[in-house]
Amino acid sequence: QVTLVESGGGLVQAGDSLRLSCSVSGPTFGDHTVGWFRQVPGEEREFVAAITWITNAPAHARNVAGRFAVSKDNAKNMVFLQMNSLKPEDTAVYYCAARLGQVLSSAFKQYTDWGQGTQVTVSS
Repeated sequence: QVTLVESGGGLVQAGDSLRLSCSVSGPTFGDHTVGWFRQVPGEEREFVAAITWITNAPAHARNVAGRFAVSKDNAKNMVFLQMNSLKPEDTAVYYCAARLGQVLSSAFKQYTDWGQGTQVTVSS
């Protein structure tokens, strides 16, 4: 089992930046991919970005590419989501999640372990 804890959410204005952090731990963690998803009430979780832990391959959803960037720090077991030029439509609860294997999947159902989420609110 993998434990994930998000931090860094908050209330910002349109055009601002935020960096979300995800602390990852667990005795079996290693051959995993860590993804970022977001969800607004009444909607399905939406893929934002992912990164493979061993091969360090990133992927971003089309609607955030060029504004958001996923990265990681292996030594600290941390995954980050740098969010720039934030828009009101980026408002959501952001989750990090882990799945086994070096697979850049955008399907939330393929991720088996989830953090508790952190709220990001972007005002216009």
